[in-house]
Amino acid sequence: MPLRFASRLHILFRRVSVVSLASVSLIGCRPHDFPQYPANYREYAYVTNGGSNTVSIYDVVNVRLDREVQVGANPVAVTPSATRNEVYVVNTGTPGSQGSVSVINSENNTVAATIPVHHQPVAIALDPDDAFAYVANSGSNNVSVIDLKARREVAVVGTGEEPASVRVSPDGKTLAVANRKGNSVSLVDTATRRVRAVFEGCPGASDVVVLPDSTKVFASCSAGHQVLAIAIAHPGHPGQQDGSAVDRVEALLDVGRQPTHLALKPDGGEIFVSNSLSDTISEVITGTDDVLGAYLMGADPVRGIVSADNSLLYVGNRRSQEVTIYSIDDGKRTGAVHVGDGPSALAFSAAGHLLFVVDAGSGDLAVIRTFGRGRSTNDVSGLFTILPTGRNPNAIAIKAFKVV
Repeated sequence: MPLRFASRLHILFRRVSVVSLASVSLIGCRPHDFPQYPANYREYAYVTNGGSNTVSIYDVVNVRLDREVQVGANPVAVTPSATRNEVYVVNTGTPGSQGSVSVINSENNTVAATIPVHHQPVAIALDPDDAFAYVANSGSNNVSVIDLKARREVAVVGTGEEPASVRVSPDGKTLAVANRKGNSVSLVDTATRRVRAVFEGCPGASDVVVLPDSTKVFASCSAGHQVLAIAIAHPGHPGQQDGSAVDRVEALLDVGRQPTHLALKPDGGEIFVSNSLSDTISEVITGTDDVLGAYLMGADPVRGIVSADNSLLYVGNRRSQEVTIYSIDDGKRTGAVHVGDGPSALAFSAAGHLLFVVDAGSGDLAVIRTFGRGRSTNDVSGLFTILPTGRNPNAIAIKAFKVV
């Protein structure tokens, strides 16, 4: 059989298989497995396609592709506004050019504005009031501060070399920045927009999270095997026993090799570290800085996400076709769902009944049906359908709202 003909047969078989899987899932679903939405309810999933310079937009209510919109060059990150019907897309740009942030109006899913930033932006975080966005410009070694209402850059904060991740504390007072090439974490005072502390000794700092009570920052040191725990200055804060007014390193925790991503439980009690080169996750108790142990997940775990009820961790394993499931209460892996090639970004629907998985290798979006309301926890999550994306999909965000 000619190679070209065989390849076409393979593609056709894959498409038929996907349609068959979706049909089986639809037939097997009961009406109460899905929320009953009011007529004015809207919910969309936004997937950035780095190779297409587009964002694929999916109708979550009807679980289908809605449209694909053109944005800037090489979009790599996306986040929704909690107070406006807007979604913000970070466009890294082409070599030698400046990047930008595209503002998508989620009511009509069109690009409403494009905000220039600096070289190679890679990450974005919003403050709790959605007044300002902070964009990590990895090629300029700084963070752009964007006034979201005015839709323009209003300040630039210098950081360490190659900032890769940014996070604003829930109280809005501190911006944490992971500097990958600088092997450090910068803490920025958001009121003065000045760096108030820099902590070195975190090789390949790649991700940061802040606890819900704003007392600690945790950073993954991806060029090594550790997680850095930093106590945030909060004079008299009940979460800090000594009432320290100085940011300080609290611990350097040993985890697996190449800790890439940190998944924080919604209640803030634990962090799950994706150890890419160890094929494991590590469980960190945030209150005591204890590491409970490492648990085998799959080939190259790069992203985790915890269910809203704090019971399950879903892990995307990039060198596989599996999302593995870890029961937090039982302390063990309980199953896996077969998806496309290279699952590397995940997001829950607003109701939590669906998990959307970006498959970077096969260039598609897998939709997993999770445990529904009222269902037995013995039920197994399963693949619902697979939807097409643009080229090189890499990030996802969900936006839900009601039309007034």
